[in-house]
Amino acid sequence: MKEKIWTKDFIFVCLSNFFVSLNFYILATAFPLYVKDILNGNEQQMGLAITIYSLGIVLIRPFSGQWVDRFGNKKMALLGLVVFLIASFCYFGAMGIIVFLIIRFLHGMAYALASTATTTIASSLIPVSRQGEGIGYFSMFMSLAMVIGPAFGLFLWKDKNITLLLVAACIISALSLLFACAMRVSSPKRSNTEVQITEPIKKKKMQFSDFIEIKALPIALLAFLLAFSYSSLSGFLASFTAEINQTQIASLFFVVFALMIVVFRPIVGKAFDKYKEHYLYYPAILLFGLGLILLSQSHSGKMVLFSALIMGIGYGTLFSCYQALTVKNSPIHRRGIATATFLLFFDLGYGIGSYFMGLIASIVNYSMMYQAAGIITLLSVFLYYVLHHRPQAKESIKKQDQHAI
Repeated sequence: MKEKIWTKDFIFVCLSNFFVSLNFYILATAFPLYVKDILNGNEQQMGLAITIYSLGIVLIRPFSGQWVDRFGNKKMALLGLVVFLIASFCYFGAMGIIVFLIIRFLHGMAYALASTATTTIASSLIPVSRQGEGIGYFSMFMSLAMVIGPAFGLFLWKDKNITLLLVAACIISALSLLFACAMRVSSPKRSNTEVQITEPIKKKKMQFSDFIEIKALPIALLAFLLAFSYSSLSGFLASFTAEINQTQIASLFFVVFALMIVVFRPIVGKAFDKYKEHYLYYPAILLFGLGLILLSQSHSGKMVLFSALIMGIGYGTLFSCYQALTVKNSPIHRRGIATATFLLFFDLGYGIGSYFMGLIASIVNYSMMYQAAGIITLLSVFLYYVLHHRPQAKESIKKQDQHAI
């Protein structure tokens, strides 16, 4: 009999993480348009609205994993979400670009702590035998927020009403906090062996391993490249579709993208537990990379939507695989730090990508920007093979030889 995944607490943590991520991506899409339409900013300045937020995330993310493992995942989730809600309200008082960017920075810091804690909680609630499937479901909620958020952000911004946008953001933040309060979770206990091994570390000076999980680094680097390429969609798709006279397609693009994630995510999670991750990774990276290149050549609504279809399948599979591998490859008592490492690099890729994609668009055009994103995605295959596939193959051969002896 299979162990249950869908417990009440697991549903609550999925919903909490969904709403906090939804707030992030709604504002990540709408605020660049606010900078462009109201503040008359250029593409680089549009990207800065995302980059400053991501900078706040990146600065706190290494510490968030340590805090979650030390003080408890629920305490840190509630602290992060309370500050996140306060920051959402503070946008109402932002009277200038400097104050606006300071709030964005603090908002990003709160998001880093909240998302690290909720992701760690989710991994602790999933049975070990169904980690791939369970994390697949959890990351589906995060991916849905990543896709629904931009579409909803565009809808809220269609009349350029900043008050409506901020009211929605505050309500969504409050819902995230509400579901987090309803969770009943406890931090995973270490075994006696783990305590004996890790206890002396507290007496030493801070080390790199206190903030970064080494075993999670290979996958985290791949997540960086995925987020780098994805940033071209959430930040600039609306401007690109306007350029090719397909403005009405932008919101529908994200709906199709999300639908593909929902349809294929359960299949991906079960396949991850049953087969090697390589069987999922290579087709998925090909779909996402080719989808970006196809988008760069699109001049009709049908081409844009078809690119959304194949990219949704690819992106949903990749994100789920990366998150499951991060937990699978790391020690149980360091899940918080491992999760923080993964999300740190993902957020760093998203923030840096937003700036550089905007830079490419300002120098050349949006079509060239999407071509660059597609090429970067496809080239990451070599990094996956060197950092993960080949070491895994060598380890497998080594185990077979030892078993034979």
